[in-house]
Amino acid sequence: MTNAVAADGTAPTLIASAQRALRLLEAVARYPKGATAKQLARDTDLALGTAYHLLRTLVHDHYLERRSGVYLTGPAVAGLIRYDGPATGRARLRALLGMLADELSAAVYFTWYRHGEVELVEAAEAPGAPLVDRACFRTGAHATAAGKTVLALMTADERRDHLARHPMVAFTPYTLRDPACLPLLPRQGPRRVVPITQFQEYAIDVAGAAVPIVAGNGIGAISVSLPMAQAHRLAGIAARLHTRLGDDFAAVAFGI
Repeated sequence: MTNAVAADGTAPTLIASAQRALRLLEAVARYPKGATAKQLARDTDLALGTAYHLLRTLVHDHYLERRSGVYLTGPAVAGLIRYDGPATGRARLRALLGMLADELSAAVYFTWYRHGEVELVEAAEAPGAPLVDRACFRTGAHATAAGKTVLALMTADERRDHLARHPMVAFTPYTLRDPACLPLLPRQGPRRVVPITQFQEYAIDVAGAAVPIVAGNGIGAISVSLPMAQAHRLAGIAARLHTRLGDDFAAVAFGI
């Protein structure tokens, strides 16, 4: 590798571990069907132990994924691709939500935690499953499946700060009011957890379920809602949502 020279004629400071990680990313990108750690170590002239350490870090931060013993590029890599603008990212998100709403026959929501707030970014309804009133979505995070999921992924300090600004007020007689009863989720491996549900906590006659999304340092949720008359469908829909949720939503989170 040729060292560049800075404008003042001095050699720049290079971080060797960053260079090695980037070489691994480039190597993985050359294998559309994935490559083993041994293959990647050979391709990059890295010791196998060093390759494993870097691969684990890249997987943790979603730049890579490990499936069936091979490594592939992850959703954070897709997020590095420049969109034409935020409108393009929103259009892609709306299309994904619309397809998912049709597939599940349920209203679907994309929620993201940014600037210290739980924000409902986009939503799509389905026949027989209208969208809930979203006016109080930010302040009512403790009462929705998506909001509970995002709160569960927050650090303890983030959660305390959020609840100090948005107390757990009652929206219905069924609304959870005790912070100690809020669920907690690990940011590592969140897709393995059981979907979080709510029944009539945000609005009477509405049930919901949500699954977490973690993309780099970002956290969010994909959720569904149904009228209580269809609540018997919720467990099945939540299970399908859990398995259906792929890299598309994590990748699009970087572009909105």
